[in-house]
Amino acid sequence: MHLKRVLWAAAILGLIVCGFIAYQIYSAIFSPNTQFNNEEAFVYIASDANLSDVRKSLEPLVKDWSSFEAVADRKGYSSNIKGGKYVIKNGMSNNDMINTLRSQNIPVRVSFNNQESAAALAGRVAEQIEADSLSLLKAFNDAQFLGEAGFDEDTKLAMYLPNTYEFFWNTSGDGFRDRMYKEYKRFWTEDRLEKAKKQNLTAAQAISLAAIVQKETVKSDERPRVAGVYLNRIKKGILLQADPTVIFAIKKETGNYDTIIKRVLYRDLEIDSPYNTYKNAGVPPGPITMPDITSIEAVLNPEKHDYLYFVADVSNFGYHMFAETLAQHNRNKVQYIRWLNQQNVRR
Repeated sequence: MHLKRVLWAAAILGLIVCGFIAYQIYSAIFSPNTQFNNEEAFVYIASDANLSDVRKSLEPLVKDWSSFEAVADRKGYSSNIKGGKYVIKNGMSNNDMINTLRSQNIPVRVSFNNQESAAALAGRVAEQIEADSLSLLKAFNDAQFLGEAGFDEDTKLAMYLPNTYEFFWNTSGDGFRDRMYKEYKRFWTEDRLEKAKKQNLTAAQAISLAAIVQKETVKSDERPRVAGVYLNRIKKGILLQADPTVIFAIKKETGNYDTIIKRVLYRDLEIDSPYNTYKNAGVPPGPITMPDITSIEAVLNPEKHDYLYFVADVSNFGYHMFAETLAQHNRNKVQYIRWLNQQNVRR
């Protein structure tokens, strides 16, 4: 009788112990284990991260790291970490967090605008994805890729169309470049290529001309008119004589793309550069900036007119005064020169 009681007691104690262990395991896996107040928090995991790296990112958000680590080992996450951006929601269990980190890499929005150099573009993009500026720049300058894709040192920027795109945060430099090439090819439909051809331009030349239009006017509604001026000049065999190309030539020669030039001087027009459209006929060998799609569309769908000249309109800032003859243009230019002098703009 005494033995039976002992056995019963041992059995009951065993059940209690097993229940307690089961509860502990269940709690470790399925109970909430977060310690932040917001509804959600974002975590960035590097592509080459190990569990120690994950801990640095995740530990401030996790109440009990030891239980998280135990579940991570049990589920095989510790040896199969994937880079990316992840959202951890308040109240998640270890199981939920690990499932999220294993399979729910979320995209980030990557934006860039009118960069004037590959280095500037690399720096802008590196702020938004995992790839650093050096790896991005290496991808942009890859001679084999450029040759196979039909670009060169001068035209390589034409491939990058300013916009906002979705990428996974852990995108590599090559991955970003390759995606941009796909976007470039997607943009250049047969219809757009045909429109460029009607203007006697290739796709790359259209972007180079659009870059000048971009620099000349910030007003998207005026861009088709400005594009029409330059196309008229090309058709008549007149030099483009675009001040932004001279400014770019100066920047490219010095390597300082942060240079601010508000007034082009006569001596600047003598700079020996293929980008100087005061000395070289036709479209420059490459874009002087990455033009917006509105500027490209302006070149493909220019306003039809007989204007050959334009100058800033100081009575309506942002817009320009257009002229068909040089005499009319010179009269228009007087008001602009007077304004520059009044503002003491010397350079």
